[in-house]
Amino acid sequence: MAQSPTSSAVKALQLELKKLNEEPVEGFQVKLTNDDNLFEWEVAIFGPPSTLYEGGYFKAHMKFPHDYPYSPPTVRFLTRMWHPNVYENGDVCISILHPPVDDPQSGELPSERWNPTQNVRTILLSIISLLNEPNTFSPANVDASVMFRKWRESRGKDKEYENIIRKQVQATKEDADKDGVKVPTTLQEYCIKTPSKSTEQNIEVDYYDYGDDIDDEDEDDIYVDDDDDSGNEES
Repeated sequence: MAQSPTSSAVKALQLELKKLNEEPVEGFQVKLTNDDNLFEWEVAIFGPPSTLYEGGYFKAHMKFPHDYPYSPPTVRFLTRMWHPNVYENGDVCISILHPPVDDPQSGELPSERWNPTQNVRTILLSIISLLNEPNTFSPANVDASVMFRKWRESRGKDKEYENIIRKQVQATKEDADKDGVKVPTTLQEYCIKTPSKSTEQNIEVDYYDYGDDIDDEDEDDIYVDDDDDSGNEES
């Protein structure tokens, strides 16, 4: 027998969708896949500037459980993705989407897994960060992980991984044109500006979450050669 949605899940999703539409966050857009189904969302993720994914338009499907936010949603890329933490079928493998169960074998800390304080915003910003900083210790795509490590350790001289990503980014432009979406390609376009609460003063402030982490750095700084992957994601 199918589980019925809880009233708290419906209310939580209604509030999140309303807030994300009224106060957009840089890097992604969301909408319902079907206006009659609050539990399935269509997501558009934009590749961050100054990364291999710059200019990319990546479509994904987010499905919420009926007891959300006590259990995490699932996220599956509809756009073809070659990435260490994305399975061949498009499923995203990231700690924040793993249920809050005690599993010492996973190597994940409980604090890295899902908890009810997380939301769509934190999930999608984590995925955007994951694009450029994958976790390669427990990858969903082993071949992509090996290729990424070669690219990083060679400081970009081994172009195999880079060439695949750039081809995939280029291929997404047709979808963007078809959907009538202008993909941000500069930091100024990427980072959304929203009005401050003092509307009577008509002052605008920069609303940054991910953009603060993207600097105009030189090319050498892009290829970080260290042994510690910054992502906390596990498959």
